[in-house]
Amino acid sequence: MTAGAFESIVTEIPGPRSRALARELAEFEAHGVTYLADDYPVFWESAAGATVTDVDGNRYIDLTSAFGVAATGHTNPHVVAAIAAQAQRLIHGMGDVHPTEIRTQLLARLAELAPGDLRKTYLSTSGAEAIEFALKTALLATGKPRTIAYHGAYHGLSLGALEVAGIEKFRAPFAPLVAERATFLPYPGTDASVEAAIGDVRDALARDPDAGTVLLEPIQGRGGVIVPPDGFLRALRALCDEHGVLMILDEIYTGFGRAGTMFACERELVVPDLLCVGKALGGGVPLAATIGSARVMDAWPVSTGEALHTSTFLGNPLACAAALANLDEIARLDVPGLVRARAPALGARLREMRSLSGVRDVRGVGFLWAVEFAAADFANRVVVDGLANGVILLQSGPTGTSITIAPPPTIGEGQLHRALEILERTVRAAAATGG
Repeated sequence: MTAGAFESIVTEIPGPRSRALARELAEFEAHGVTYLADDYPVFWESAAGATVTDVDGNRYIDLTSAFGVAATGHTNPHVVAAIAAQAQRLIHGMGDVHPTEIRTQLLARLAELAPGDLRKTYLSTSGAEAIEFALKTALLATGKPRTIAYHGAYHGLSLGALEVAGIEKFRAPFAPLVAERATFLPYPGTDASVEAAIGDVRDALARDPDAGTVLLEPIQGRGGVIVPPDGFLRALRALCDEHGVLMILDEIYTGFGRAGTMFACERELVVPDLLCVGKALGGGVPLAATIGSARVMDAWPVSTGEALHTSTFLGNPLACAAALANLDEIARLDVPGLVRARAPALGARLREMRSLSGVRDVRGVGFLWAVEFAAADFANRVVVDGLANGVILLQSGPTGTSITIAPPPTIGEGQLHRALEILERTVRAAAATGG
């Protein structure tokens, strides 16, 4: 058992309560959701800042921000207070029938924050829905049903999102249900040629006259943190303008400061036609959004009493209150500036791991990095052993060979140093035992 100032492991991992809950979960949850094994996972009980505590009292340092959500730290007290206050007034509204003031306030705030002329927003519950709304919008605006998308892309797992998903293991089991309306291109890494990558898009548009959109992540997240070469987004924006094609950017992972700017596209001063955001938006409460220019969003007809795209929980008041408080915190803490100031040290520390046995690459931007290993089994061993040592890690990449490093930007310097120390020690130990 280990105990430190930041992490504290006081039982075997998983502990007895986690093991009991795993047995109960296996009895009642659908197969294919939660991976359950003798050594993984643990059941969370509470979280604050970058610290997670499980049901057995073990304490961990979170290097994942829980899929990138905790941009202002887990259970941010200002977000908690806003949720509690809103819950006393109004928990649920009537979506597109009877709106709420707080939804209007959030839409106005997003219009202020979004780059360029992106001022009109559709609120949704999940990133996948935000993507599907963007695809519907693009069809209405262009009249063209097809999309240029990228291998390695992750845009959610609903059927519409799977049409543009570039990770085959998610698509293959449902192939008979997934419409083939996308042309997939290789996503260019940092060392790729911008000219070649743009040439690929140009050729695809020439072959596919029904393609009205190009959809991509400015940095691929779930695909293993693939960073495109400098100038790629600018050149792609110019090509889309040349061909009258819409650019949809999926910033569900990268939005709200993680890349060192409020949105990753602002690193190249690029404004998409449609911007999809989520994860960090709600401060832990499920909320996503599609933000677009009036020129594109006004392709939707004015409602005559029955919305063409809506949901029961559209603009949920609790979620809107959480988002407004979280955006206040992002501004107060200056999360983008915090990331810019601290990213060089984080990147330098992670790059030192390139010399470790089993490590194939280290890459990233801001507070979004990946350590890639030679084999998926090795990466999995590091994730499992890291948990036992007090650090929460996330396996990623199309074949699972990478580990994503995306800590809350608000993590303390000492806590981050300790977590990276544990990560390096875990990698060394896995290599010494053959993975």
